[in-house]
Amino acid sequence: MNERDAVGRAPQQSFRIRWAVACGLLVLMALVLVGRAVHLQVFNKDFLISQAEARHLRTAKISANRGVITDRNGQPLAASMPVDSLWVSPQELARAPEYIPRLARALGLEPGALARQITRNVDKDFMYLQRHMNPADARAVLDNGIPGVHVLREYRRYYPAGEVTGHLVGFTNVDDDGQEGMELEFDGWLRGHPGKKLVLRDRLGRVVEDVERLEPPSPGREVAASIDLRIQYLAYRELKAAVQENRALSGSAVVLDAETGEVLAMVNQPSYNPNDRSQYAPARFRNRAITDLFEPGSSFKPLIIAAALESGQWQPGSRVDTSPGMLQVANKVIEDEHNLGVIDLATLLARSSNVGVTKVALSLPSEQLWSVLTRFGIGRPTSSGFPGESAGLLSPYENWRPIAKATMAYGYGLSVTPLQLAQSYAVFAADGVMRPVSLIRVDHPPIGRKVLSTDNARAMVELLEHVVAPDGTGLRAAVAGYRVAGKTGTARKFDIGGYSSERYTAVFAGVAPVSRPRLAVVVVVDEPRAGEYYGGAVAAPVFSKIVAGAMRILAIAPDKPVAPSRREAQPAITAANNP
Repeated sequence: MNERDAVGRAPQQSFRIRWAVACGLLVLMALVLVGRAVHLQVFNKDFLISQAEARHLRTAKISANRGVITDRNGQPLAASMPVDSLWVSPQELARAPEYIPRLARALGLEPGALARQITRNVDKDFMYLQRHMNPADARAVLDNGIPGVHVLREYRRYYPAGEVTGHLVGFTNVDDDGQEGMELEFDGWLRGHPGKKLVLRDRLGRVVEDVERLEPPSPGREVAASIDLRIQYLAYRELKAAVQENRALSGSAVVLDAETGEVLAMVNQPSYNPNDRSQYAPARFRNRAITDLFEPGSSFKPLIIAAALESGQWQPGSRVDTSPGMLQVANKVIEDEHNLGVIDLATLLARSSNVGVTKVALSLPSEQLWSVLTRFGIGRPTSSGFPGESAGLLSPYENWRPIAKATMAYGYGLSVTPLQLAQSYAVFAADGVMRPVSLIRVDHPPIGRKVLSTDNARAMVELLEHVVAPDGTGLRAAVAGYRVAGKTGTARKFDIGGYSSERYTAVFAGVAPVSRPRLAVVVVVDEPRAGEYYGGAVAAPVFSKIVAGAMRILAIAPDKPVAPSRREAQPAITAANNP
């Protein structure tokens, strides 16, 4: 072999060696990769699966519907609507701060404020961005692909009747917890129990698959309220009109079914719309018919007369001498506007004699009178269970001096709520039986408690019918085609230094129809300031309109034929004692 051939083979051998080394290294690397893959996928399979699940499998909450509240006929008063809430993991978003301005624009927020909020919560895994969004709006934000942003399905309450039922139904907070009214009272029934599910999320935290349902959600129970939405609308309309017409401070009206104790309507003015959270102020959302106390004035006189009949000392036809139209008790002179002379109990109530009812009250033993009044529920909360219900005020009989007993006879020195007064009048309508007040529909009348004898209860209804007669203080409470019974009340409000001569509470309480009483209705108008302030002029017409409409709605047959040519005379309010 010559020298030239030897020189040519050397590079070829060097290339083959390098090629063999390179191929050997590639084969070795391939074997290492295959070996690693086999090790991971065969021998380390469980570990890898657990790590993947830890990063992508999450337990998510399945929101549960809050129960629906309906009226007695199934009309919805409160229902839940699906909404979406956006939340973010501050830790994830903090690792990609360049997305914060985009997120702020999508939410209509100031980027700097959002960045500061993320920074303050950077050690947390959960932070709400915006609650109760329209699902389409929430999806639009989510489609921006911002890391750490997630959506949570929730429910928001909607109140179809708005301000008409606001005080009774109440409202929930942003977390769907009952805060007022029936939403609070029956929160345990209405609240649903959320479920749980396993979901698979992508690297941006978006749910790509529902893996497994761990626990199904349990929706809340439906609650059927006792109110009839038709009567509720009627009462609300008439009360609102009266409060506006008389430029009154406030007003309340309650309609009870005397046969069952159910509240068929309960309205207040001013009201609020529970769909508008900006109106959530205690002064607006408190249910005045249950929480606010007032001195009932002459509307309390029938309870004194009922106690007198129960004592056996007085009969429906008994007479009392009111001459000379005044009576001094201790250092106070109690007066009637006119000297009515010797009158029977029907005239006493019809003309609202303060002197007459004072003499009746003073003739009764204090303990006996107190016993009857407490049986009527005075000084005790009703059984409604409504949050914040007031008990009223009735002092122990041991503390009664003659002057306290005298003023109490015509409705001063004690306090009641409109609901308490309605429950008391329902006793007259139910033949002397007091049934528990119910805000939910009852299928069968509950067992009541005997307060008055049947004869005395019926006698009281007949006596109170005279108040709505042409010479009574409550003529404007009359209802065409129906016999009604009730009592007016006009109470001066207490002010600094004594009772005001300019601020009044106008009241009318009554039952209908007299032949077979079904409804007990109370109307209270606080501080009418348009000129009229007597209960017979301000509250009685509201009572008349509510009862007339309710009778038609409930299909209660008329019990008072009206001659076609007869025209109802407009009353003149003449009994200014305390009508």
